[in-house]
Amino acid sequence: MSATPLRVGLVGYGLAGSVFHAPLIATTEGLALDTVVTSNRERQEQARAEYPGVRVAATPDELLARASDLDLVVIASPNKTHVPLASAALKAGLPVVVDKPIAGTAAEARELAALAEEHGLLLSVFQNRRWDNDFLTLRRLLAEGELGDVWRFESRFERWRPQTKGGWRESGDPAEIGGLLYDLGSHVVDQALVLFGPVTRVYAESDIRRPGAETDDDTFIALTHASGVRSHLYVSATTAQLGPRFRVLGSKAGYVKYGLDPQEAALREGQRPDTAAEWGTEPESMWGRVGSGESPLTGGGRVEPTLPGDYPAYYAAVAKALLDGGPNPVTALEAASALDVLEAARRSARDGVAVAL
Repeated sequence: MSATPLRVGLVGYGLAGSVFHAPLIATTEGLALDTVVTSNRERQEQARAEYPGVRVAATPDELLARASDLDLVVIASPNKTHVPLASAALKAGLPVVVDKPIAGTAAEARELAALAEEHGLLLSVFQNRRWDNDFLTLRRLLAEGELGDVWRFESRFERWRPQTKGGWRESGDPAEIGGLLYDLGSHVVDQALVLFGPVTRVYAESDIRRPGAETDDDTFIALTHASGVRSHLYVSATTAQLGPRFRVLGSKAGYVKYGLDPQEAALREGQRPDTAAEWGTEPESMWGRVGSGESPLTGGGRVEPTLPGDYPAYYAAVAKALLDGGPNPVTALEAASALDVLEAARRSARDGVAVAL
C-alpha cells in the first residue's frame, strides 16, 4: 500500500458515524480520517476530542467543495440522505462508501451503481455483519461440509425494547426509510443471500406492536432460495425471550448459536481494533454447538469454537480496492438484490400474499 494514507471524509456522526465508521477508518492502514461532517455542535466537539486534528464541516456541501483534498467519502447520515449524498460525491469525482441500506429502492441502488461505473469510481456498501463472528463461523462450517446440505436457515436479530426511543429510525414517514425491515432486515437478508444465493419467493409478516410506535418493530421474513434452502428471518424490538441468533439445519447436522457478536458493544464502550488484545473474540461460554438428534441446551452436539469477528476487514478491503485494485468488498448491485427482497417483503406484509421474484 501507499505510504500516504487516503484522506477520508465522513458524513454523519451519530450512531453509525461515531461508533462504527470513525473508529474503523482511523485504525485501518492506508486510511486517515480527514474530515467529519455534522451540524450538531456537541458532535463536532466530540469528533475533535476523539480524533485530534480532524477537520469538521457543518454541511456536506462544505465537504464536497474540498473534493480535490479527499480520496474517499463515507456516508453515515440518515437513510433518506444516502442517495442524494452518494450521487453528489460520485459526481464530484470521489469514491464512496454508503452505510446500509444504500437506498430506499433497488432501482435507486442500481442507478447509483451505474453512476459509479460511468465515473469509474468505487461504490461500496457497509454490510459489516458479513464479518460477525457467528457468520464467519457458519461460513466455515458450510465450506467444510459439516452440516451436509442445508435445508433451513433461521436467523434472528431480536431485542427487548418495549419503549420507543423516537428519532428518524422509528418514524412512520416513508421518506425516512425507517423501521426494522430496512434496518436490521438489511443485515439478515444480506447474510441469507451471501450464504444461499438468489431468492425466488418472499413471504413476510410485519407488525407495529409498541404503544406510540409508527413503523414496523416486529417482522418475520420467509425466503425460498433458488438453491432450495428456506430462510426464516426474524427482526424485532419486542422479543421478551430472545431466540438463537442462528439455527441452521442440514442433512448431516445442525448449528445453533446464541448471542450477538461482541464488536458493536466493544466499539460503543470505546475499545478500538488496534488496541484491543483479542479483538472480536467471545468467551467459550457463548460458543455454539454442532450436532444432531438432541437440543444443544441439553448438551447435544459438540461445542464449536466461534471465530473472531472482524469488522476491520471491511475497511481494509476498501483501502486495498482503492490503492491496489483489489475487489470491492460489498457492491451496490449486491445491495440492490437485497433491496429487491426487502421491497417484496414489504409488499407481502402489506397485502398478505407471497411475492415471486
